[in-house]
This record gives sequence, structure tokens and C-alpha cells, in this order.
Amino acid sequence: EFQTFQHYFKRINLRIALTMATEEPTVIVNKNKKYRKDKPWDTDDIDHWKMEEFKPGDMKSHLLEESSFATLFPKYREKYLQQVWPNVVSALKEHGIHALLDLIEGSMTVKTTRKTWDPYMIVKARDVIKLLARSVPFEQAKRVLQDEMTSDIIKIGNVTRNKERFVKRRQRLVGPNGNTLKALELLTECYIKVQGSTVAALGPYKGIKQVRNIVMDTMNNIHPIYNIKILMTKKELMKDPTLKEESWDRFLPKFKKKNVKTKKPKKQITKKKYTPFPPPQQPSKVDLQLESGEYFMKEHEKKQRKQEEKAQKQEGKVAEKAEKKKQAFVAPKEESVIRNNAEEPPSSAVDIENLKRKLKKRKLSSVAIEKQPEAPVENDDEATKPKKKKKRKIESEKEETSVPGTKVAGEEVTKKKKKKA
Repeated sequence: EFQTFQHYFKRINLRIALTMATEEPTVIVNKNKKYRKDKPWDTDDIDHWKMEEFKPGDMKSHLLEESSFATLFPKYREKYLQQVWPNVVSALKEHGIHALLDLIEGSMTVKTTRKTWDPYMIVKARDVIKLLARSVPFEQAKRVLQDEMTSDIIKIGNVTRNKERFVKRRQRLVGPNGNTLKALELLTECYIKVQGSTVAALGPYKGIKQVRNIVMDTMNNIHPIYNIKILMTKKELMKDPTLKEESWDRFLPKFKKKNVKTKKPKKQITKKKYTPFPPPQQPSKVDLQLESGEYFMKEHEKKQRKQEEKAQKQEGKVAEKAEKKKQAFVAPKEESVIRNNAEEPPSSAVDIENLKRKLKKRKLSSVAIEKQPEAPVENDDEATKPKKKKKRKIESEKEETSVPGTKVAGEEVTKKKKKKA
């Protein structure tokens, strides 16, 4: 029995070996591509992103229901829309869409008709009337009716709360003399209109996406010049076919963020201590009137009281203005002159004690001169000359010291001379 089993297994192994040799090797197929079939008509030359033109004969039957869109417009656009409306009607009539202008309600309406041969054209017509309401000229707005063109209205009013900051950032998007806006239009191939709290843009799909990103970055405090530089470098790199499948990160400019210190608020609020009790109730208007007695006053008395208070305030303001006018005529304070001789006393008062001392010295000197013995005279001429000089000197000294209280001393001297004679 063992031999029979062994012979049986050998025959099975031979069969398996023969089948393995004759069969082709199996290829492992991905689960996602398991049921896909070859498409010999799909070649690399076909552009899958190309939008084929929709022609009048492509839609076999007319639309079953009517679709309509309406939008309001501001009053300042009324005159322009009246002038341009015949052109709008003729442009939409080619696509089988009816347009209405209601000046009483201030609205524009577009509707489909039985002649409409493109079902998506009603959406395009809606975009046209929206752009006309946002101050876009008709020559630009009618470009939206083309298949490769689209439009976008970007809302920027809710990005920043501060009105001054919003105006500055919106002006940054426009640039000096509109240069920044012109540069964006050239690079993105889009028409851009900044109006109030919205930005209207129309152009190709790729350009519209770039415009939206740049506008939102500008309103979030990123200057548009950075995005303009990136777009310019990308436009130059697109010309080189060798860089088609490579990463452009090494060529694009990299900008560092600068952390600007924010200004501290002038009024620093100090936190109050927490108390579980509520604050005391403030007196109401009626309570204050009861305290002042105004509650019981009549209407004419209240008016009279208000007039009196107003007159008092006016008087106070008039007095303040008068004081301000008087200040212009007040002479400024003169600066004190610094004296060169600091030792000299500022007051011109006479020191009496110094005068008394001087007079005493003069008296003593005059008495000493009189008591001196007379020298022998050899020549009359020579003796007389010096004596005269001395007398003159003495007389001049007496005149200089002629101060009240000195006359008595002079009379005593003359009496003594008389006695001697």
C-alpha cells in the first residue's frame, strides 16, 4: 500500500511540473485598474483640459422651465445703465436670453427663453448684471459670456474691523496712481475693479484664482509686491521647457517675516480685586431729579433753569476767552542783570560809622599840622610857595568832608587860631 501511494504522488508532481512549464507567467494587476480596458483612441496628443466650444445645434431640445436671476444696482449707476442697456440686450439676445431693466425698483433681471441653446448661459448672464452693478464697464463685463472666461466678486469688508486700517490696505492694493493694480492685471491677465468693500475680477480661471489669493493676502497685511515678484519669476520660468517637470522652489524669492513690536496702550487697565458682592446700585434719573428738586418743577421752570445754566456756562467761556486775549498784552518778565562786582552792596545806603571814623582821622591830622613849629625862612619866595599848597590841600579836604555834623569841628579850629594871634 505504501508503494502504491508513493507512485501516485510521483505522478501528481509530474503533472504539476508539466503544467507550470507550459503556462505563461501571471502578471499582478492593481485592484483599481483591474476592470479597465485599453483605449487605443486616447493618445498623448489629446488635451483633456481643453474646453470644447458649445454650438447652437448641440442641445437637441429646448429648456422645459424658465430660469431667472435679478440683482439691484445703486442710484449713481442708473444713468450709465440707461445708455448701455440696448447693447446689453443685443449681446444676450444672441444666446437666447431676455434682459429687463426696472428703474423704479432699481433692478436688472435676466431670463431664459425657448430660443436658449446653452443651458449654462443664464449663469453667465447673471454674472454680467452683477458686474454692471459693481461699476464694471460693459465692454469688460461682456467678456464673461466667453467659455474660457469667468468672474469673481471678492468681499473684503469683513477682514479688518478698524476702518482706517481697512482704507490703508485697500489703497495698498491699488497703489500709487494705480500702478500696483496695473501690474496685477498684466501678470494675471484679468480685469480688476476695486469698489467700496468688494473687488470685482474677470478673466481666465487660473488668473481669477491668483487674484483672489493676492487680494486676501493684501487685506491680511501682506504687501502685494511680494506676490508680484513671485508671479514675475514664474512667468519667466514658464518660458524654459527644460524646467517643466522640475520644482521651482529654488528660483522663487523667499521673504522673511519681521516681527514688529506692537505699541503698548497708553492707558493700562488695572484689574480690580474680585469681590463676591455686587457693586452698589447707582441712582436712577428719577432719584437724581428728586434730590435736586427738578422732579416737582413745572415745564416752564425747567426750561428757565436750563437757560440759566446755559447762560452761566457762556459767561464762564467768555471770561476765559477775555483772559486769553489779555495775556497777549502782558509784558514778559525781565531777567535780572548779573553785576560784575559782586562785592559791592546792592543798596545805595550810606554807612554812617565809616564816615565818623574818617572825620575823626581828618580832625587829628589837621590838629597835628597846626601844632608843628614854623621852620626858619631863608627866602620869602621859597617859603611861601609850599605853605600855599598845604593850605589849599587842607581847604580841599575840609570841603570834601562837609557832611552834617562837621561844621562844629571847623569853627573850633578857627577860634583856637584867633586866640593864638
